[in-house]
Amino acid sequence: MQFPSCASVDRSNRLNASDALHASFVRAGLALLLLVFASTALARPTVCLVLSGGGARGAAHIGVLKVIEELRVPIDCIAGTSMGSIVGAAYAGGMSIDEMQKAIGQISSRALFTEKLPRQEQAIRRKLDDRSILFGLELGLRDGDFHLPKGAITGVQLETVLRGLVKAEGYRRFDELPIRYRAVATDLVTGRAVVFDHGELANVMRASMSVPGVIAPAEIDGMILVDGGLTDNLPVDVARAMGADVVIAVNLGTPLMKRDELTSVLGVTAQMINILTEQNVRASLASLRPGDILIEPELGDFSAADFDDLPKTIPIGVAAARKVAERLAALSLPAEEYAALRHRQLTTVVADQGQVVDEIRFNKMAHVNPDAMQALVQTQPGQPIDQRKLDRDMLRLFGTGDFEHVNYRLLEEAGRRVLNIDAVEKSWGPNYLRFGLGLGSDLQGDAFFNIAASYRRTWINSLGGEWRSDVQMGRTTRLYTELYQPLNVQGHWFVAPSAELERSSVDLFQGSQRIARYKVRNANGELDLGANLGPYGEVRLGYLGGAVNASLDTGPDELAPPNDRISQGALVLRGVVDQLDNANFPRSGYAGTAHVFASRGSLGATDDYTKWDADFIGAYSIDRHTFHVALKGGGAIGSGDLPRYDLFQWGGFLQQSGYPLGALLGERLAFGRFVYTYKLLDRTFLDGVYAGVSLEAGHMGRPLVSGSPTGVLKSSAVFLGFDTLIGPLYIGYGRAADGNQSGYLYLGRP
Repeated sequence: MQFPSCASVDRSNRLNASDALHASFVRAGLALLLLVFASTALARPTVCLVLSGGGARGAAHIGVLKVIEELRVPIDCIAGTSMGSIVGAAYAGGMSIDEMQKAIGQISSRALFTEKLPRQEQAIRRKLDDRSILFGLELGLRDGDFHLPKGAITGVQLETVLRGLVKAEGYRRFDELPIRYRAVATDLVTGRAVVFDHGELANVMRASMSVPGVIAPAEIDGMILVDGGLTDNLPVDVARAMGADVVIAVNLGTPLMKRDELTSVLGVTAQMINILTEQNVRASLASLRPGDILIEPELGDFSAADFDDLPKTIPIGVAAARKVAERLAALSLPAEEYAALRHRQLTTVVADQGQVVDEIRFNKMAHVNPDAMQALVQTQPGQPIDQRKLDRDMLRLFGTGDFEHVNYRLLEEAGRRVLNIDAVEKSWGPNYLRFGLGLGSDLQGDAFFNIAASYRRTWINSLGGEWRSDVQMGRTTRLYTELYQPLNVQGHWFVAPSAELERSSVDLFQGSQRIARYKVRNANGELDLGANLGPYGEVRLGYLGGAVNASLDTGPDELAPPNDRISQGALVLRGVVDQLDNANFPRSGYAGTAHVFASRGSLGATDDYTKWDADFIGAYSIDRHTFHVALKGGGAIGSGDLPRYDLFQWGGFLQQSGYPLGALLGERLAFGRFVYTYKLLDRTFLDGVYAGVSLEAGHMGRPLVSGSPTGVLKSSAVFLGFDTLIGPLYIGYGRAADGNQSGYLYLGRP
């Protein structure tokens, strides 16, 4: 018998041990592979929803979402462009389908594109323009050249509407939303797509749908941004970057215009945009994988500009999604699991509050002094963020009229929290030209007109000095210039020297019969010291000096004025408060003025007298019904009489309706008016169409001409009012209790 050697036994033992170790590694590897396969089988794919642009056609996305929820398909991330970014942001931010349907049912072309910043937040100097015949169009005038805004509308009203679709308020990272979200815009300088993963949702949504030539570009982080549809209208690639295993792409299509529709520059421009959009959509469609799902609502000729009928496209989205219901159902979650997911996703994201701001910083500006703007911001360093206060700060800054857009960011710098305000100055400023038009007729042959222009130079120094010059021609010819100079950077105090030349016609009535017409020429200069009350109003105290010349134009010689030249010298106190939401057809708020004119011979005046007048208006609305009350009064202070050349002249539409314009002339005025209006239309580019009735009562004390109406004067009026882009338009009829009556047609303030 042979026994193995020690060397052989040792070698055999080593081989057995090696085999055992190898077997162990194999078993461990197999177990690991089985674990991986098992976990892979149990894990569901990441599903990302991609929503294309398409203007008003984009409401069909809501119909698709309805079916997705019915089939319990989980959505882990959303990427959207233009209108797709809006629907996507609303859904990603925690808005339910029912809330979205209700919100878009209240959207109209007027609501989106009529530029009406909340008037209460505007600077008082801009509000006072509303009392003139100037209308909204504003041109820039610089170095002898005219400059236009970058779009037909600034997008501020659009952004206001978008804020109402956002439940996740404030600046935030989009990965922290209930559903991860991305929005696509186009950098107008580089021509490249810009994907937003942070910011304030309303600002980002507005940038994503800034159609070139229609809505002014947005400016964020120094980029000039327009509609993302130009570069990536169906952002499948963005969804892939977010980790999507399955893409549900909703393509609304971009139908090209027909030959007979290409009849204008706007039509050709729109067609160019459509072509660019359709080309990048084709590339996105080509990138879809077999496991992805494409949904294409059959919207036909439904216009991308029809924002007055948004809900009509929702059923079309529902029908398109049902066509692929079987494929969508393959992604379905069990009912309880899906309910838990949607519960988490519908949780309202709390605004970024409670965090203390260490510094408030403005981006560099060319003309506007950031220190002056800082004085308008109520959010202060060392205080926690209050989202409502911060939103109002942005509105107040925009209300100065210096900016085309105002935005903000919250930055973290070395452990400090910085509120960075990006106030973009108007590219067509800082010098502005506006025009005005006023027309009036009693529909019986008596008519008048006025045309006006106003040139305004802003920020002529670091304190915000403004030089304004107005010219008007027509029934009243007027040239006025004023230098408004704040005395400190906060703008609380100011001085305002001004000069005025005016020529007008003044009619003298006996009853309702005109018996004379005078030509009145006025030349004066004034120096005021004032206090600015922010958006609420201002108070001024000043000295006025000048001369008034009056001559008889038509009428009997015995009615000629005894003096053709009257010297003026007076202390003038004025105060104005204005918190109306609309100067022409107010639905809420209040406004009032008070004026004291103390004429003294010691100041160079021909006559010694003190005159006062004041007025007030308050408005309140319930749904479409509005009630407003107006009061006006005036007279002499003390025992002296008012001179003939400075009496109260009253009468006309809504000023004792039924009597001719200016038919009432006397020393003391008391007047009250109650007006009820009903808003007839609001789905229009007009701000509103109203039907109204006015009940009026007044008294003109010590009338100049005997035989003029005395006692308590009662009158009423009915009218239609249209708040148009070039001013208010009124068509009305008035009747006084004594039988006087008149028809009225006015464009501009009566």
